[in-house]
Amino acid sequence: MTRDTLEHHQIPIYFVTVLLAVGFGLLAPSWGHGLGVWITPAIAVLMYAMFLQIPFMDLREGLSRKRFMAALLLANFILVPLLVWGLTLGLAERPALLVGALLVLLTPCIDYVVVFTHIGKGDSRLMLAATPVLLLLQLLLLPLYLGLMLGAQSGVVIDAQPFVQAFVLLIVVPMVAAVATTFVARRSALVGAWNAAWAWLPVPTMALVLFVVIGSQITSVVRDFSLLLPVIPVYVGFLLLAPLTGALAARLFALPSAPARAVTFSASTRNSLVVLPLALALPEEVRGLAATAVILQTLVELVGELIYVRLVPALVWRGGR
Repeated sequence: MTRDTLEHHQIPIYFVTVLLAVGFGLLAPSWGHGLGVWITPAIAVLMYAMFLQIPFMDLREGLSRKRFMAALLLANFILVPLLVWGLTLGLAERPALLVGALLVLLTPCIDYVVVFTHIGKGDSRLMLAATPVLLLLQLLLLPLYLGLMLGAQSGVVIDAQPFVQAFVLLIVVPMVAAVATTFVARRSALVGAWNAAWAWLPVPTMALVLFVVIGSQITSVVRDFSLLLPVIPVYVGFLLLAPLTGALAARLFALPSAPARAVTFSASTRNSLVVLPLALALPEEVRGLAATAVILQTLVELVGELIYVRLVPALVWRGGR
């Protein structure tokens, strides 16, 4: 077994993991529910493994790539909100589903999108450099978008603290740890061996995240599935159309293939795990179903990402210099 072999077979590994997680969560629901406490640590470990593979000295280049940033912001904060508005019009009479869908679909991912971008042959360094900008703008714009799209339901209060906490735990801490590891590895053979060993772990840690998230949440989705039926077409529509918005934005700015794929993955990947605490903080009458709607989007998206990592590299291959 080599690293190349492991990466080559990652898609079957992830599909098997999803099936095992579904089976575990349904057959042992009490144990599955207990996995929920491991979601944040599992993602943090995944991000540490991913950050160790990224040459941080080149990150300054990301913010200096004006065309990339322009395409990324156009996709995530203009084109995607317009898409979400159109897709959710049919949920106007179901406020709990509408709030849950808007929370998750209006917020671009700031953590494992870097991993999927890397796996999908996109420019993960540019994606990583852009995450603070994505976080700040979604904090500022989410209340505005909710006010515009919820109408009479716009009195919902959104607390920024879960976003900031998630950013620190899932981005800052793993990133600092990875940079420190890389720095020390240049001077220590032991740490260098540690660094080399972690190069094998992005695929296994991604499988771990899939297992923890799906295994801990699948019972809630099954329990409320009949109530969630109206939101499923919304998520499927987003799954199909969001990559096109990212690809369109990238083409408008004539991006090369790797940055274009990064924009495409960013437009398609949402902040589902980070906004879950926001859904759980909603008023009691909408809280439970809204949170389950967020969880359902997580499951749909994770399956979609397994498809994206194969299709996006093949479909997004042209661009400017």
